[in-house]
Amino acid sequence: MGFTCGIVGLPNVGKSTLFNALTANATAEAANYPFCTIEPNLGRVPVPDDRLRQIAELAGSARTISTFLEFLDIAGLVRGASTGEGLGNQFLGQIRQVDAIVHVLRCFEDADIAHVEDRIDPVADAETVETELLLADLESLEGRYPLVEKRARGGDKEAKARVGVMGEALEALRQGRPAREMTLAANDRPVFKSLHLLTAKPVLYVCNVDEATALSGNGYVAALRQKAEATGSQVVLISAALEADVAALDDPAERAEFLTDAGLQETGLNQVVRAGYRLLDLITFFTAGPKEARAETLRKSSTAPQAAGQVHSDMERGFIRAETITFDDYLAYGGEQGARDAGRMRSEGRDYVVADGDVFLFRFNV
Repeated sequence: MGFTCGIVGLPNVGKSTLFNALTANATAEAANYPFCTIEPNLGRVPVPDDRLRQIAELAGSARTISTFLEFLDIAGLVRGASTGEGLGNQFLGQIRQVDAIVHVLRCFEDADIAHVEDRIDPVADAETVETELLLADLESLEGRYPLVEKRARGGDKEAKARVGVMGEALEALRQGRPAREMTLAANDRPVFKSLHLLTAKPVLYVCNVDEATALSGNGYVAALRQKAEATGSQVVLISAALEADVAALDDPAERAEFLTDAGLQETGLNQVVRAGYRLLDLITFFTAGPKEARAETLRKSSTAPQAAGQVHSDMERGFIRAETITFDDYLAYGGEQGARDAGRMRSEGRDYVVADGDVFLFRFNV
């Protein structure tokens, strides 16, 4: 199961610099002119989680395998993208592929780096991108709604289920509200998801600041936080240029020293990855043995057989039970055997809902 965050924003806000630092390579060209990212770049980024190291040490695992998120660096958007301006059609096509949006916003001043609209205003930049996504959704729904409405009047059951949700979405969009702010009944959610609306995707704002304000932020960040609080969005503060410098260091000790000198406890990139993980409503479970300790990604509310299927499809198909230890118990009792001896290993069946940090030994037969 892959989960992809699309890195979006206006040209020259630091999207490609952030992507390069995230993926610790230079596959995305970072240049001082608009649309330098013509083709989307995709990178798989490990989710930082020290629990995996601790589990591997207790299990005596020969290697560790992290869980990953994918980040897609998407071409810059400009005003009018919803009608095809700039690389608008390409931008909208690429953003439809992702599960969540990481919106990079320029919160620094630099006369040597041009801004596509000749001003520094991250709140206005956010609204520009959001408006284009909203207009694209509005055009899409307005084109589909009359046909569905006609079919619903004719007695089509599926159309009847869809027309109400589509009508509510249209009303929200016409009021300037993104679809993700709609209040939905549980039975309407499958229909809503099938509409594939751009403004339904969860959003993380990344404030790209200069190195001097990487720790404390600045007035631009404060204004953006106010906007985020009003809409229930998340904000992460980073300096993409500083993160790129850190990523260029191969020695972990040098990286740690660099961060300490900058007054930071960890990279902003780790915060971005973890925030993206939370944004997608994901949890982590683990498996461990002498050969390897593995972290796996799963959506919240998933069951034990679905977790088994993340490791291998045969495990889900032939699932019998999941021998389960919480991470805290695994750590407290010195690993699997200690937890088993203390009666802290549970046998869970097909209906068990996985909790974050569960350590599993799957029993299956195919």
